[in-house]
Parts: sequence; C-alpha cells; structure tokens
Amino acid sequence: MPTRHKVRQGEDVSGIAEWYGVPVKKVVDHPDNASLKSERKGLNILKLGDVIVVPDREDREETAATGQKARFRRKSDKTVLRLKLLDDDFQPRANVKYKLLIDGKTSEGSTDGAGMLKEPVPAGAGRGHLILDGKDVLPLSFAALDPADSLSGVRQRLSNLGFAAGDGDGPMDGKTRGALRRFQKTHGLDETGEADDATKAKLEQVHGT
Repeated sequence: MPTRHKVRQGEDVSGIAEWYGVPVKKVVDHPDNASLKSERKGLNILKLGDVIVVPDREDREETAATGQKARFRRKSDKTVLRLKLLDDDFQPRANVKYKLLIDGKTSEGSTDGAGMLKEPVPAGAGRGHLILDGKDVLPLSFAALDPADSLSGVRQRLSNLGFAAGDGDGPMDGKTRGALRRFQKTHGLDETGEADDATKAKLEQVHGT
C-alpha cells in the first residue's frame, strides 16, 4: 500500500525516493502526486509539510547457480546538478574549468558559454565543493530548495546569489532586510527591504528557480 510521506525541512523528492528504495520517476509520476506536482510546477521544490505519496517498492527475483557466490548491484537513481555561475557584475562565467567533489567522488569539466554546468549527482547527496580555475572553492549544500514565495525560499535564493540573508523560516530580521535592499538596488527595484511580489519574481528569475 502506498505511503503518505510528510516532507520535513531539507528533504527533496530524490532523497525521499532513495529512503524508500523506489525509483524517483515512480514517485514523480504517481497519480496521487499529480495535484501537488501541478501546484509546485513539478516536484523539484517541496515545502515543509507537503505530503508525497510513495508507491510500494517492487521486489524482483533473480536466478543464480547454487553453490556459487552471486553478486547483485543495485542501480542507484541520479539527479542532475544545474548551476549558472555569474561574476560580480552578474555576467556569466563562461568556459571556466571546474572540479566537482561530492561524497568522495570527483568530476571535472568546463562551464558552457552561458556559465552553466550540468553534472549528475547521487540521489540524497548531502554536501560537496566546487573548485573553479583551481583556486576558487565554493561549498555546496544539496538541501532542498524551498518555494520562492516562502521566506526561507527567499533567504536561500538571496544567499545563493551572494546576498547573505541568513536561513530558516523565522521572522523577518535586519540581516534579511539588508540582503533584500542590496538585491533590489542591484536590479533596479524599489529598495524597500521587503519580499514584495516584484522582488520575489526578480529573485526567482535571476536565481533560475
């Protein structure tokens, strides 16, 4: 019987699927998740308290010769990390060599002409580091991104863009207001220090999610 999983802070659909041992696609495509999927424009961004329906795990039988050792390898789901790298003037950092370290595994490549990098990462990955041009080291956290209309989501996006805004869903404070004003000034918005609709829309556009 499918499980109704209430989303906790920092959870994402890939981590939930990994926990239950079910392919991500089966969770995303489950008909009981259709309403939430439509509301969230997909299931990549979940909110604390959302309910995700996880289908039962399907056990599979395999045959093996008796009297011999048999080794089975579980195929793990992967998600894709997409990052757009910008400089201090918010211009793309194009064709920059990078090294990505996640859970002890390393991958290398270069950003494209738009400053984008795309790399597969294990479902449920925790933290990592991105090294640019062999010198700039950026810590990465794969905690789920909260919706853009929540205060925690606003703080996450501001901080990801270099406007330190704190974290969590607590009351609006001076640090967050200061980050909002700096973001608003940078992008030609009214410097209200409030997370108004125009600021949220611009923040979501610049952040890309």
